[in-house]
Amino acid sequence: MILNPAAGARPTTVDRVVAALDAVSVNGDVHVPSSPDEAAEIITRSARDGRSRFAVAGGDGTANLAANVLLGLGLDMQPTLGILPVGTGCDLLKTFGLPMGLREAAAHLATDDTYLIDVATLEGAWGLRYFLNVAQVGAGAAAAETAPKLSRRLGSVRYPLAFGVRLPRFPKAHVRIETERRTYESEALAVIMANAQFFAGGWNVAPKATLVDGVLDIQVINAKKIQAPAIVPKVIRGTHLTDPSVRRFSAAEFHIETEPVWPLEADGDLIGNTSVSGRVVPAAIRLKI
Repeated sequence: MILNPAAGARPTTVDRVVAALDAVSVNGDVHVPSSPDEAAEIITRSARDGRSRFAVAGGDGTANLAANVLLGLGLDMQPTLGILPVGTGCDLLKTFGLPMGLREAAAHLATDDTYLIDVATLEGAWGLRYFLNVAQVGAGAAAAETAPKLSRRLGSVRYPLAFGVRLPRFPKAHVRIETERRTYESEALAVIMANAQFFAGGWNVAPKATLVDGVLDIQVINAKKIQAPAIVPKVIRGTHLTDPSVRRFSAAEFHIETEPVWPLEADGDLIGNTSVSGRVVPAAIRLKI
């Protein structure tokens, strides 16, 4: 298990994690890396030593790091990944209705149940990256860039505050999206590529998404900036899909170009800028549920 010491509004200690695991009789090695690079080294070494079951104590970003390392190794079998939610997000688990309490979530690591899920790739000037939950370009990605600069004590409120800060000056763009079935062009404020249902600390951005169907739920938000604040409550509730400013379709592959260039984030972390290509990798990881 990798414990992210920077995750959450109040970082979780090794003692708390070990106590939660002991309470459900789960044995394992808990590591507290000092950097993402060290975390990647620990996961790589463990996988090459024959380990096949991994877990993270953190948020979606920590799970993303583990998935990228494991999938990048080209293992013969799908690795098993568990998540103890101690970050500010942990939105991937919300799709499965899993508990957000540390001890309650640890109990799920004691069972044999796993769920074989799709992941998706993103490829651009930065190279190749995988994501588990949600990626986006546009105003939402700009908010993800700003949110880490706000106080961690704000918790899940950091993202909506960052969105409010970035929106007024963020440029709309002409967006061109090519998929295996269609080409779509529009002026837009954001494009969302969802593998699962929730992001931004519980916003139900893709209520029809599922992690086992081999496609992403792609949404183009073309609202005017003055309309955007009124759409946010709908996104939180998952009722925005009928809004006329939202265009939704599904795709197994995509390529996105924007003019001007937009930022790109995946699972809450800024990773680069447009243009970006992506595809679904079916049944890539066994998620511990």
